[in-house]
Amino acid sequence: MRIAVVDGQGGGIGKLIVEKLRTAFGNDVGIIALGTNALAASLMLKAGANEGASGENAIVYNAPRVDVIIGSIGIISSNSMLGELTPAMARAVSDSDAVKVLIPLNRCNIMVAGTKEEPLPHYIDDAVEIVGRLWEDATKAVKALNG
Repeated sequence: MRIAVVDGQGGGIGKLIVEKLRTAFGNDVGIIALGTNALAASLMLKAGANEGASGENAIVYNAPRVDVIIGSIGIISSNSMLGELTPAMARAVSDSDAVKVLIPLNRCNIMVAGTKEEPLPHYIDDAVEIVGRLWEDATKAVKALNG
């Protein structure tokens, strides 16, 4: 399973996501850090991502090539992250066939009904749990194919 973590600005949220994914799955998953800028990508690489790249083309190129994309809800909204996330980046993430696991942060004027306000680490734990269920389903499917 290839997981893309998308983050921008300082990369702190992406760093936490990568650390939790690496703790949960070890080296059983490939993690690609996709930063809207080099600082974010670098921080996610230091946190344990296998590969990393930054900028619009990196996100546009890689979004359709992964199984899961994880990040704050702003990664599907043009001009979020103080304008760092371009319309092309948001479109690439939204149009990707990958499963999107989105963390509901209110910093980009998107409010998600049905969520309760929790600290960021709780949202990240929930996101990693969702990826875990996807991982289990994928593992079961592979075992069934292999008999």
